[in-house]
Amino acid sequence: FVSANASGKSVLLFGRTTYEMMASWWPSPMAAQDMPEVAAAMNAAPKVVFSRTLQSADWNNTTLVKDDLVPAVRRLKDEPGPDMAILGSGSIVTQLADAGLVDSLQIVVNPVAIGAGKSLFAGLTKRLDLTLTKSRVFQNGAVVLWYAPR
Repeated sequence: FVSANASGKSVLLFGRTTYEMMASWWPSPMAAQDMPEVAAAMNAAPKVVFSRTLQSADWNNTTLVKDDLVPAVRRLKDEPGPDMAILGSGSIVTQLADAGLVDSLQIVVNPVAIGAGKSLFAGLTKRLDLTLTKSRVFQNGAVVLWYAPR
């Protein structure tokens, strides 16, 4: 599933925190050894990181955008090219959902309860009605849910 998901031809969008985490792992020799197909796809994919504080974005094929998120993504959506996918980066998902710029959501639920953490849609300013379009249950109990905004 992870290999198939990572092999998409999407432009990956990140906030600073998720970008720094991903950029520290996927180019590493350990990532190439543990998950070679996913590491190759992640390193080759075009990436955009939204940050006002990063001075550079050195991970292969990464563009650093310091502009306001919503207008920048509107411009990207208006341009021809591949779809965009957000991995993690909850605050970006929330801002783009508020602006009506999210076409679909893929949420993975892992069978682990930690009792703390950030709400999935923390900061959402208006109701986001969703329609379940697909689901898949894995042997380990994880579930992936696909939703489309109504």
